[in-house]
Amino acid sequence: MRSSHATAEKKLTPQTAKTACPGEKPTESTSRPSRSGKIQDKHLEGLAVVYVRQSSPQQVLDHQESRARQYALADHAVALGWLKDRVLVIDEDQGQSGRSADQRDGFKRLLAEVTLGHVGLVLGLEMSRLARSSKDWHNLLEVCALFGTLLGDQDGIYNPNDTNDRLLLGLK
Repeated sequence: MRSSHATAEKKLTPQTAKTACPGEKPTESTSRPSRSGKIQDKHLEGLAVVYVRQSSPQQVLDHQESRARQYALADHAVALGWLKDRVLVIDEDQGQSGRSADQRDGFKRLLAEVTLGHVGLVLGLEMSRLARSSKDWHNLLEVCALFGTLLGDQDGIYNPNDTNDRLLLGLK
């Protein structure tokens, strides 16, 4: 069921332009990739934060494809509607284990940005990459819920205030 939350991306072609709105000219919003209905203007006014982390220095060296996929989430944020200059990549935790946030300055910075109300969306390759510790993960989810910040990964966009999304994210 997670795929039901994934955002579809459609480009306007000459064929779809004729059928997108019969009798009307295509608008700018129909020519851009569609975004999740969960993403509202208030989210787009905030930052889209891409959190990049690999667990060890060896993984940083050996798993460059994973690293590239994580950095590519910045382009995904733009496709979802964020302006490029409103996308922040936090990658200072490269080579740091996710077991605890104590030694992860990037994770602390992420929490601070959310708490200050600066963030509309937190993106990670997988939500599990954000925090391996249940305590840190639940803290992030609660802070995001409190400040109306969405979470997103390769499977979709999640609203931590939505009961179904909370279940998908592992909360009851």
